Amino acid sequence: MRIKLIWLLFLLPLGLLAQKIDNTVSFRNIEKNSYFRFHYDNDYFAATDENYTQGYNFELVLPSLEKNPINHLFLKPKAVSAKYGLSIEHIGYTPNDYVSEAIQVGDRPFAAAIMLKSFTIATDSIRKTRISQALSFGLIGPGAFGKEMQVGIHEATGNKIPRGWGHQIKNDVIINYRIDYEKRVYRYHNLVGLQINASAQLGTLFTNVSAGFNMQLGILNSAFDGPKNKKNFQVYLYGQPALNIIAYDASLQGGLFNTKSPYTISSNNLERFTAHYNYGLVLKTKTLYFEYTRSAITREFKTGASANWGGIRIGFTF
Repeated sequence: MRIKLIWLLFLLPLGLLAQKIDNTVSFRNIEKNSYFRFHYDNDYFAATDENYTQGYNFELVLPSLEKNPINHLFLKPKAVSAKYGLSIEHIGYTPNDYVSEAIQVGDRPFAAAIMLKSFTIATDSIRKTRISQALSFGLIGPGAFGKEMQVGIHEATGNKIPRGWGHQIKNDVIINYRIDYEKRVYRYHNLVGLQINASAQLGTLFTNVSAGFNMQLGILNSAFDGPKNKKNFQVYLYGQPALNIIAYDASLQGGLFNTKSPYTISSNNLERFTAHYNYGLVLKTKTLYFEYTRSAITREFKTGASANWGGIRIGFTF
């Protein structure tokens, strides 16, 4: 009966339709306190070219980054082990007909954003909880060079050239805070892990709340335990469904301060409730990290459609 329940929890979310880039969740944990990781998303992995079309993230975690003054703005849980990091993140969005030079009324606008993110990950091995916080500063609009990146990739790969970027969301500032809470609720040896999680974002790019759970199945360590008896080799599958309540999305509605974007999705046309699902495979050694991930999300505005994409993560410790 227990085994049947485990498989049900793992497979049930496949019917759901994924937050964009999230490196702090426990199933992406790297045991060391010093590491570098690169993440790249593209809807090419799902054989599409619309909605969330591309994203990348360069992530650096070091003990010396504890001195980053931004960390003084974060909540400070007691009796925990903490990691401190910086990352550079870029995300881009396009409508379905990205070749046309005309505005695609009823579809999402072209948009790109680039951010510098400061973050902390605090783990309580007694209570089996994990609190992650991040503060991002950046820019949405032409200054994020989304047009140049997508056009360059399409030219290099011989695909159709995007011509609608002249109607993209205009330049505006990004200041965004995010907090994630995660708690382990079940573990079976080094084979199965189950956690509940919740997150909230507030700022000029995204304002929303989310809740769900994540599960791992394979050969794995727990991010919630101490350093003893850790396996040097891990390989496991994961699934992560969640429900979201959306208050604001600048990639659809335009920037908070600059209201001169030629085309946006109105507040009345925004879907306030969405569901998303991440799933994938992680392989880790003592010094290396590799992940293949797939994601899906229900439509984010009333005249839109659900979206799918995939990605890879490659990291190493030092």
